Amino acid sequence: MANILVLDDVIDAGVLIKRILERKGHSVTAFTEEEEALAHARGNEVDLAILDIKLRRMTGVEVLEELKKIRPALKAIMLTGYPTLETARESMKLGANEYCVKPIDKDELESKVSDVLRG
Repeated sequence: MANILVLDDVIDAGVLIKRILERKGHSVTAFTEEEEALAHARGNEVDLAILDIKLRRMTGVEVLEELKKIRPALKAIMLTGYPTLETARESMKLGANEYCVKPIDKDELESKVSDVLRG
């Protein structure tokens, strides 16, 4: 199964995603701070990042850009409660594989994670 990094400024959202994906057998580490998530990616194997677009200090798109420098093969799913075409385009341009809208739907999340990891 995959090593998954989750970054969301709301701890409950990260915990929810962690619970859902650990039930599927994945190893999930959740963060609320951008720098902690980036430090984790520098020192650990990460197959997939699930990033909220609205964070405290950076945007999820900026974090994705940094993560791709550390782990070029990393796959990513962006999360947002405020979907816009511009954000979706920017995320995909920087290498995001998928996009999920909050509130998180368990089945949609499981399906997208499975598809991204297969692809």
